[in-house]
Amino acid sequence: MKAPLLLTLPFLFTACTVFEAIEDKPLRHLLEATVPARTPTAAAPVLAIARPSLPPYLERSELVTRTGDGRLEIHEKDLWSEPLDAAIARVLADNLRRLTRSTNVQPASSFITRDYTHLLEIRFERFDPQPDDTLLLECTWKLQPIGGVDSAPKSYRTVVPLPAVGDRSARIVAMNEALARFSRVISGSL
Repeated sequence: MKAPLLLTLPFLFTACTVFEAIEDKPLRHLLEATVPARTPTAAAPVLAIARPSLPPYLERSELVTRTGDGRLEIHEKDLWSEPLDAAIARVLADNLRRLTRSTNVQPASSFITRDYTHLLEIRFERFDPQPDDTLLLECTWKLQPIGGVDSAPKSYRTVVPLPAVGDRSARIVAMNEALARFSRVISGSL
């Protein structure tokens, strides 16, 4: 009885090392400003970017994709490194700072006091990949003067092609491009 047990012990020890569990780590994503960097030298505009309003299905740590049949796919292994609304405000501020060369463009939460002259308010309706391998950014926005008359909201829509189907990194690149396009439109209104 001892001999068969002794013969199987080496196999059991090897099996423990060969069949060890594989850890499937999540991939963390971060939005980035893609407008070419320029040194900020101007004091104006003094603009605060409010955290945008997102549809509830995008207010999560996982990336979400819309399918053609009205379903949402939640990608549990692809996670945002920060809340999506905070990331959008940060990237828009970085892009607008580069476009205007102003040292005073930043997310509203970064201002210590209300010493900005305008507040950018945004409501996103869509900001996700579509079944036709494009990324859709659709929102309404307004540049609200502080202490002035309420400004009228404007609509914005852009479609960015996704270069690689199913590649989440390509999706982040497309999201960055959509935000850069949107930043250029906002910059033209300043």
